[in-house]
Amino acid sequence: MALHISGLIMMVIFYLLVLGIGIWTSLKSKKMEKNSAGGQMEVSFLANRRVTLAVGVFTMTATWVGGAFIIGVAETVYDPTKGLIWALIPLQMSVSFIIGGLFFAKPMRDKNYITMMDPFQRKYGKTLTGLLAIIPFISEVMWVPVTLISLGVTVSIFSDLPLSLCIWMSAAVAIVYTVLGGLYSVAFTDVIQLSLVFCSLWLCAPFVLASDVYTDLRQTAFNHTFQAPWLGRLESDDVWIWIDNFLAMSVGNLAFQDFHQRTLSSSSTATARMICFVAAGVVIILGIPPVLIGAVAASTDWNLTSYGSPSPYERGEAAMALPIILLHLTPTAVFVVGMGAIAGAAMSSTDSCLLAATSIFTTNIYTLVRHQVSERELQWVIRLSIVVVGTVGTSLTYLDSRTLAFWILSSDLTYTVMLPQLICILFVGSSNAYGAVAGYIVAFVMRVLCGEPVFNLPAILRFPGCALEDGVYVQRWPFKTICMLSSLVTILVFSYATSLLFNKGILPERWDLFRVKTQEETPPADGARLGENDKHASEPMLDTRC
Repeated sequence: MALHISGLIMMVIFYLLVLGIGIWTSLKSKKMEKNSAGGQMEVSFLANRRVTLAVGVFTMTATWVGGAFIIGVAETVYDPTKGLIWALIPLQMSVSFIIGGLFFAKPMRDKNYITMMDPFQRKYGKTLTGLLAIIPFISEVMWVPVTLISLGVTVSIFSDLPLSLCIWMSAAVAIVYTVLGGLYSVAFTDVIQLSLVFCSLWLCAPFVLASDVYTDLRQTAFNHTFQAPWLGRLESDDVWIWIDNFLAMSVGNLAFQDFHQRTLSSSSTATARMICFVAAGVVIILGIPPVLIGAVAASTDWNLTSYGSPSPYERGEAAMALPIILLHLTPTAVFVVGMGAIAGAAMSSTDSCLLAATSIFTTNIYTLVRHQVSERELQWVIRLSIVVVGTVGTSLTYLDSRTLAFWILSSDLTYTVMLPQLICILFVGSSNAYGAVAGYIVAFVMRVLCGEPVFNLPAILRFPGCALEDGVYVQRWPFKTICMLSSLVTILVFSYATSLLFNKGILPERWDLFRVKTQEETPPADGARLGENDKHASEPMLDTRC
């Protein structure tokens, strides 16, 4: 494929701009470390809890509007076997933000937690929390290749550079500025990246719509023209699958550290909630251009373009529908700007994953091994963790060049295993460690037994409607949601049963390994901030400076 010099220049300028902002914010971060009462972790992971509404909306939205978001929406709308009805990621993200703002932001921000695992550490102690934290840590690491693959493959559309080189260059930039300034660098670079994404996508969409090689979208939405209607169809057999995916991609996102890192870094609880509500609207707006571009791809007569026949879908290039449309239906300058949008989106999600994984590892896993950690040691652990997580996550791209495999693994772990745990720890006061362990085992075992074609896992546990298609069992029931609800019920039942058995003296107290009988309210453990009654801890959150 021909090398686009202008495209490469655009990428170089973008990377240098991001690095420059990262260096500037690192200097700001170092000054704040000297005056911060919250310590190294609050500065590195939460920007000293001084993120304002404007910056918060930018970084919250940019975290989820990644390259996989932009490319994936366009691809699904274009795919004749899917269509718009299956491309509701913007709506799912919006619902997730609204639910998070209504129910999750306040209890987390009021207690001044650092990570989503801190309430577990406060109630269950370090050891059990360290084991539970492995799941969200792995989920965050799995998201790194998702974002980098989408960027690397896109760059390969307009250059002769090897895919691996594109991926490693992008990863290196993200690692460097995240190491330099922590959340300050991530938040402020997100402002630039999301601004580029917003302007670029809405600049490209009119040029795509102005081309004369496609049929009226109102006609192709309902009629079979060049392919199946781009609105898509929802067959009766697929309704439960659709519901399952919708819940996993909306409610399931609340079990990601990325979301809570943004609310916990806000300057106040009210700001944290408002960030969620405003971001819910912004993510819908950013989802419109990819939908339109995917619809145009489904309505295009490819014989009239420089791409020619057969279509991208017939060539197995449906995943690249958006960059292909921009390359062949818009001027070179517009195409270059569009590639900049994808680069910005992918980079903003990559740095968030790096920081989220590092915060969980440092706060909830490393402190399990090292009980007494100096500020200097903590600083080096944070930096080294970012480098290691970035290197491991980037290396995973060699295992599978598809974003689907990593996306499924990451979302399934958080939705089926961590979401019921988070709900119980925040809203069910009677939940205890016995219930948490039982729910963890039930969710994990059930999900494995339900099978996963992407990983060649056979479906041993088959729900009604499970059918053999092309040698693979396909679950027709919402099995992910069933696993999640089974875990939730298990936590509640086991918590109630064990509490009753020990408090009534039915079982001897010496068998009470987790001390549910004497544990009324465990004092804050290391790594968890004090409650809102602690005046000294709550003072920084009143500072609304950015």
